[in-house]
Amino acid sequence: MDFIDLKTQYRELKEQIDNGIHKVLDHGQYIMGPEISELENNLSKFINVKHSISCSSGTDALLMALMAMDIKPGDYVLTTPFTYIATAEVISLLGAIPNFVDIDPKTFNIDLNKIEDKLKKNPSKYKIVMPVNIFGLLADYEGLQELKNRYNFNVIEDAAQSFGASYNGQMSCSLGDISCTSFFPAKPLGCYGDGGAIFTDNDKYAEILRSIRIHGKGDDKYNNVRVGINGRLDTIQAAILIPKLAILSNEIKSRNDVAHMYNTNICDSFIKQYIPAGNLSAWAQYSILSKSTEQRELLMCKLKESNVPCAIYYITPLHRQETFSYLNFNEKYFPITEEISSKILSLPMHPYLEKDQINKICEIINEI
Repeated sequence: MDFIDLKTQYRELKEQIDNGIHKVLDHGQYIMGPEISELENNLSKFINVKHSISCSSGTDALLMALMAMDIKPGDYVLTTPFTYIATAEVISLLGAIPNFVDIDPKTFNIDLNKIEDKLKKNPSKYKIVMPVNIFGLLADYEGLQELKNRYNFNVIEDAAQSFGASYNGQMSCSLGDISCTSFFPAKPLGCYGDGGAIFTDNDKYAEILRSIRIHGKGDDKYNNVRVGINGRLDTIQAAILIPKLAILSNEIKSRNDVAHMYNTNICDSFIKQYIPAGNLSAWAQYSILSKSTEQRELLMCKLKESNVPCAIYYITPLHRQETFSYLNFNEKYFPITEEISSKILSLPMHPYLEKDQINKICEIINEI
């Protein structure tokens, strides 16, 4: 059994993917070839957003978004400690300061009430709020918009895990001033290497992002008007993503079917991620909370004995990472994140998980 089954997906799309790769090999435009603009146009239509800018990774997408918003050393960015290092890493790379906000115990997303607590104390301190759509579930962007109207900050949507998700019909990657996603192979829409994309309806941001992507180019790549990065997506990866995007809606439906079977069959002793009304999660991960760290260890052992893979996202939250020790946070600052990190366990999740596999996993869990 695979934690994420990419092989079955490839077999389903083998002809289209192989043809796309060979087309790139034939024309030889490996960097910024015609498949790049085709993918970007398809992404814009899928999301219903004006500008899609493909790039080299989800991490670079976040970095480029911060650069486009002119983040400076010493600026503060509000974000969650319950996510992968990349979210806060890019803030620090620019000399800015990640300021963490605890999460909601039901959705595991950033807690808007705690965001407002910080904004009330110093409304001019925070230029950007960067929510993370954890495990594929959108944060509360309607509530965030209300806060934005009152406190005047920009929103960067970290949608690395949520491409294909939606809230009341509005797609993930259309909810920030700038939105970013990852095409890492394990994501809901993944390529066969590193890749990412940035989305915005703002013409100015789009122009700056396209410049940053190619070393800050102006009229051409030898006329550089700003500091940028080498942030381009390879053409072969675009060719792989084009047929994958075409079936994504069906895969999101299948992911939700798998999550529904888990929710129905796993006993109520284990807490599941709460999905508020109107949300369609991309289910990048399916996670449950055990009663204790010890119970989680027991469950992991039982799953391993039955050759069922599992993983912990995230065993060490960002405020306890050594690289952020200078921020002087400890476990007392983020009790919800601490508790969830000590109990959470992620189970196999992909569109090709079979019913008998799900039943086997649920039986092992319920025995505990």
